[in-house]
Amino acid sequence: MTDEPPLRRRAAESRTGEASAQPTSALPEPADAGSETDTGAAVPLTAPRDGTPAPVATPAELDEVVARFAAGTGPVALDAERASGYRYSQRAYLVQLRRGGAGTALIDPLPLPDLSALNAVIAETEWVLHAASQDLACLAEVGLRPRRLFDTELAARLAGFERVGLAALTEQLLGFSLEKHHSAADWSSRPLPESWLTYAALDVELLVDLRDSLDEELQRQGKSGWAAEEFDALVRNGASPRVRAEPWRRTSGIHRVRGARAQARVRSLWYARDQIASRRDAAPGRVLPDSAIVAAAELDPKDEKTLLTLPGFGGRSVRRLARTWLAALDDARQLPDDALPVSPAVEGPPPPHRWAERDPVAAGRLARAREVVVGTAGAHRLPAENLIAPDSIRRLAWQPPAEITDETVAETLRGFGAREWQIGLLLPALTEALRTPQP
Repeated sequence: MTDEPPLRRRAAESRTGEASAQPTSALPEPADAGSETDTGAAVPLTAPRDGTPAPVATPAELDEVVARFAAGTGPVALDAERASGYRYSQRAYLVQLRRGGAGTALIDPLPLPDLSALNAVIAETEWVLHAASQDLACLAEVGLRPRRLFDTELAARLAGFERVGLAALTEQLLGFSLEKHHSAADWSSRPLPESWLTYAALDVELLVDLRDSLDEELQRQGKSGWAAEEFDALVRNGASPRVRAEPWRRTSGIHRVRGARAQARVRSLWYARDQIASRRDAAPGRVLPDSAIVAAAELDPKDEKTLLTLPGFGGRSVRRLARTWLAALDDARQLPDDALPVSPAVEGPPPPHRWAERDPVAAGRLARAREVVVGTAGAHRLPAENLIAPDSIRRLAWQPPAEITDETVAETLRGFGAREWQIGLLLPALTEALRTPQP
């Protein structure tokens, strides 16, 4: 897939002075895929093979990268660094790419927010990402949209590996260890330290080699077609993040807040915080912790002195906004009863622990369907959640088709977004599980 020799072979040659007699990728036998292996002999990888490149930050430098990658061969490895714990936005603050014959490029999207020219020259080739769903949205924001991709994390899950992090997989399959100590860094800061840039470059250093090893394993297990369907689904849907109707309901600890009026205080504080966080481009938790929102919603303080005694309100920046927090609480206090939060309409089935009481027959269907999913996943050595989305099974068991046949069950699963390989593995055992047993 690339004009560079596989990395493990290169390392072996550098240590022994001749080509190693070992295969280029140390894949586990099918029966052992995903098991923990001895990585004591892993070689620490501390620097990119071509050195750490300086970030590309000017149009002229970007033009040079575009020309290099247009002339390169094979798949393109990509990654992006965000600042999720520091910034409100989920934008990319660094984009990393590597391709055979083109080397590695680190692109700063702050001065270069439009990378569509680069997209144009690599769009037709396969892109290799690790945990692609985490990066596709922020890559799309700068004009990078794949038409074909290979997700090394998802491939590892389908192949039955238990440890699917990038560092774990490169140790197990390629014999190199990666440091991940900058993964939670504030990538929005400038200038980026040299050690961070080296870390970022190493994230794409091994991706194509890892892709080739995993592709071999998927072929050996007969799962290449499954992976292709999953990757196609990521291309179609991966750049569209889910938008929640009432995001404030995900406030950590909200389960402790009782009553509609108290929940209105959570909602009011949450949106006040969100406006400030968005304006500052700061992570909401850095403006006001969720724990502080919950504490204020429970106590409903009426004055600044009482407010500032609550946990989470002691910091200087939080204290400066005391009037904002008190105003939000007062807004909730003034709401008429018909404007208070109401329990959202439940779309789909109720929580499974209530099924036995509400619909014992449906509870039986769910239990039998889950047995089919778990058993099938175990037989094919892959996580049950990758075989089929748990929510799809719950919806199917709660309200199955009026006529339960392989055709109607398959059509229902397609409506939930299931892929053909998933449907093929589960039918007809799932169809039989949905039928009420005869007494």
